[in-house]
Amino acid sequence: MTDTGIQLDQLDALANDAFAGRVVRKDLVRQVKVGANVPVYVLEFLLGKYCASDDPLSIEAGLTVVNQTLKDNFIRPDESELAKARAKQTGEFRLIDKVDVRLLASEDKFWAHLQNFNDRFVHIPENLVYKYDRLLQGGAWCQVDLVYNAADDEVQKRPFYIRGLKPIQVAAFDLEEFIDRRRGFSRDAWLDLVMRTIGLEPEQFDLRGKLLALCRLIPMAERNFNLIELGPWGTGKSFVYRESNPNAILISGGKVTVAQLFINTGFTTTCRAGKSQNSRPSSSPVTSASSPTTSPKRCARFASRASCGPSMPSSP
Repeated sequence: MTDTGIQLDQLDALANDAFAGRVVRKDLVRQVKVGANVPVYVLEFLLGKYCASDDPLSIEAGLTVVNQTLKDNFIRPDESELAKARAKQTGEFRLIDKVDVRLLASEDKFWAHLQNFNDRFVHIPENLVYKYDRLLQGGAWCQVDLVYNAADDEVQKRPFYIRGLKPIQVAAFDLEEFIDRRRGFSRDAWLDLVMRTIGLEPEQFDLRGKLLALCRLIPMAERNFNLIELGPWGTGKSFVYRESNPNAILISGGKVTVAQLFINTGFTTTCRAGKSQNSRPSSSPVTSASSPTTSPKRCARFASRASCGPSMPSSP
């Protein structure tokens, strides 16, 4: 038993050997997530950076760094003005936030929107926009270095500039290396590892239960695959899409129907799921719940095709 309170089993050891430095323990994710309203993959990015070890002392030190990083760099929406004041006071500020970029044609300029920072007009270098095109496709969670510089000659003051930006889990993926490491696992061991990766303990499921749970991942790897899942509220239908992959787009229940995912009848245009069927080279999974007025006890979860890399292997 380690100081962090979990018994590492044979699967954990195998995962650490095969994916050294890339394994994140899910119990640590749960510890850090308390009080931090950020997606799991953001926390896994930090834990993978500072706690990718099976040494208890290294993990304890890494947790301290992660918690301090969240305390100093993650801001809640109600703290946006305080963060702006600190940026003005110090001249620079590092934060973790969701960033999306749009082109304002009338100004021939890209502007970044920082969600929790609550500013839609943040200067961003064009080379970062072209380097990380995900910023133009719904945005991504990033570690951002901001600079405050209020130029006197500006008619409309827009003093925040992005000096540096590091997207979270948008790095290149080496498929050949992944396949090679996969060969070290049996079929059952790999199923158990993937179950733990999405936050489920495999010992609580039989083989059929594992396969049904992992069906949620098919739209993230298979073209033109559509999935509708029915189940009671709070049974994890949207959890995998919201928490495990930054390329998934989640639409809250009641805001759209399954039919509207394909055709917007008001404008007769193809919507997200319909566009993903047009053999595009890449797209994002879309999930949505049917209107709760349809049935107070049941809801549907829909997912369309995605082209995403697999999630980071994780311990329980």
